[in-house]
Amino acid sequence: MGFGDLKTPAGLKVLNEFLADKSYLEGFVPSQADVAVFDAISSPPSADLCHALRWFNHIKSYQKDKASLPGVKKPLGQYGPAGVADTTASSAPAAKDDDDDDDDDDDIDLFGSDDEESAEAARIKEERLAEYAARKAKKPTLIAKSSILLDVKPWDDETDMAKLEECVRSIQMDGLLWGQSKLVPVGYGIRKLQIGCVVEDDKVGTDILEEQITAFEDYVQSMDVAAFNKI
Repeated sequence: MGFGDLKTPAGLKVLNEFLADKSYLEGFVPSQADVAVFDAISSPPSADLCHALRWFNHIKSYQKDKASLPGVKKPLGQYGPAGVADTTASSAPAAKDDDDDDDDDDDIDLFGSDDEESAEAARIKEERLAEYAARKAKKPTLIAKSSILLDVKPWDDETDMAKLEECVRSIQMDGLLWGQSKLVPVGYGIRKLQIGCVVEDDKVGTDILEEQITAFEDYVQSMDVAAFNKI
């Protein structure tokens, strides 16, 4: 298992294909698996790798909560599609002497390491996992939902609108369901993408939709809410 070399376009392409039908590397919530792979990537994926870029921007937003994400980091070779070996440079954690801990600031792992996790942090992880499992098991009596119509505007008339829509639909999260779409002329040969979606109000808001859609900056100039109705 693996993604090849995640510091190369070829490795990022394997990651993009792996994430085509997944929100996270493992399971349905961000975990140390996502942190391990994120940490191995030297720069954001290009805009044409929309699944990998969507995932990269999403995991980046968890940087302050990295220590509390569930799971345990494993070698990169234990993630990804079968039949692909991990060749990412320096993917294995290097051993360090205790004397180097205070001086080698340049090699600090932004997401920390397993050795730095205290017993308290491990306990908090287990509690959060249990809370999440309890929430998933409990069937709510009423789920508040909204129907949203979005206007996604390209930069110009040369923007690949099919690719733009593919990038938008690649955004996947719990409580989001994409609907029908159409291209609407706005003048001077430019067309905007008008796309509908249904969201669960407690899980998805227009702010996070705008953040993730406008992250595809090679294709998207701006996003506006054209209509918002409670269901």
